[in-house]
Amino acid sequence: SATIRGRMPWASNHRSRARRSTERLAERFRRGFPDCLDGAPFLLPTSHSVLRRALDRWFDAHGIRPRIVAEFDDSALMKVFGAHDKGIFPAAMAIEQDIRRDFSARLVGLVDGVTEHFYAITVERRIKHPAVQAISQAARESVFKTPV
Repeated sequence: SATIRGRMPWASNHRSRARRSTERLAERFRRGFPDCLDGAPFLLPTSHSVLRRALDRWFDAHGIRPRIVAEFDDSALMKVFGAHDKGIFPAAMAIEQDIRRDFSARLVGLVDGVTEHFYAITVERRIKHPAVQAISQAARESVFKTPV
């Protein structure tokens, strides 16, 4: 977020197309953000998801009525549709580099106050396995750090 804490809308375009098109699409919706999103084509999680309810509250708070092109239970499928220019999609800051690389997506803007929670679940009260400790520590230090 502006601190964004977890999510942001992205514009995307399929790899086989010119990179310039992706940048133009992102730039179109970046100007005047977030007001420019009113009526913009969106790919969103289904309405029963926590993330979607948070996005809907954010849209309402900013007076934005997105044009919902499709709703998804599967975020990976949503990103694939975004990669084929079907709309703007929300994605976690933690995977920003992956989205740029895998989907040729460009950032449209940051969504303040909308977060997503990730959990590592274990039956042990305390993580003892060295590999799991290393993964957990790396996630705390780099993947899920709060952007400045």
